[in-house]
Amino acid sequence: MNTLADLKEVHISRKNIEQMLGFSRTVMDLSTNAAYAQSIQEHLPETANAMSDEAPILMGFDFHITDDGPKLIEINNNAGGLFAGDSGWIAQDDAAWEEWQQPLPARLLSMFPASWQSIAIMDEAVDDQYMYPEMQAYAALLRQDGRQVCLVSPEDIREADDGLYVGTQRLDGIYNRHCDFYLESDAMAHIRRALMSGLVRLNPYPRSYAFLGHKARMVDWWREGVLEGCMPEAQVRNMRHIVLRIHAMSAIEREEWWRTRKQWVFKPEARHGGKGVLLGKGMSRKRFDGMDASDTVVQELVPASVLEHEGRAYKFDIRLYMYGHTLVALAGRLWRGQVTNFREEGSGWTSIRIDDEG
Repeated sequence: MNTLADLKEVHISRKNIEQMLGFSRTVMDLSTNAAYAQSIQEHLPETANAMSDEAPILMGFDFHITDDGPKLIEINNNAGGLFAGDSGWIAQDDAAWEEWQQPLPARLLSMFPASWQSIAIMDEAVDDQYMYPEMQAYAALLRQDGRQVCLVSPEDIREADDGLYVGTQRLDGIYNRHCDFYLESDAMAHIRRALMSGLVRLNPYPRSYAFLGHKARMVDWWREGVLEGCMPEAQVRNMRHIVLRIHAMSAIEREEWWRTRKQWVFKPEARHGGKGVLLGKGMSRKRFDGMDASDTVVQELVPASVLEHEGRAYKFDIRLYMYGHTLVALAGRLWRGQVTNFREEGSGWTSIRIDDEG
């Protein structure tokens, strides 16, 4: 169950929000950039050829705020965290952001096409998911809008000649909370076939992860010539100012990584949600030696911001929830410890208050 942090809101300057939003829109443009697609073509799975005509639902852009401005930590392909259990949807500073002419629930509904009248919200072992209450909240929101909605695991979906079904209900679309982003597992084979045949819509979908959410893309953005072939020089400079320096571990000799480990964060290339993330400064030699360099990226360490609340120090970061160029919502995460987690009392999601500077 999601929790709302004891600290109910964190204040962020409008300048920082605008910098993060401008960056996120630049990144979203890469998903339709032909030169970018060509530069990463060899790394794309077959499923990335499906569904290039819709904006991905709720791409999450996570940032640390530093004295040198916002710094991107990672991009999430199916970002959660907007629903806080009994507290409802996390409050948004609607009055401070002129683009938000409608309340958050209406903005969330606007992401789901009108043609999606029969919808499955899907995740692995869906009933056991930490974010299950949030998925129930999305289902309730969509049902209030007159849609038919079910919460399912992949095995609850039946394949037929004309599409996918849950019981007797043929699905128009699947809101995908599953983290097999490329539909590679046996459990997702029928979803893959239906998507590739155009018999169902899926969102978020493999292309959004392949182009934007996979950590290897952040490595690509630091490879000479990739961004330069896709956008003006000024945009390249701005992106690399915000994207922390990041490399494939295999690109440099292991002993050099060990020698400089305190400067870096080691992350599995294809995992999500902070799983498997290790700070070099706290890593044992045994743990380091056990890393698979072919599946690890090494990211510059920029500590999270710290704030005090009731005598405790909390780290925090900011998440922008995007639908194409549209900023749908903002939320902050507060935690204690080396990496993002909500185990400590008082940790959790929090609202963002937008402050005008000066």
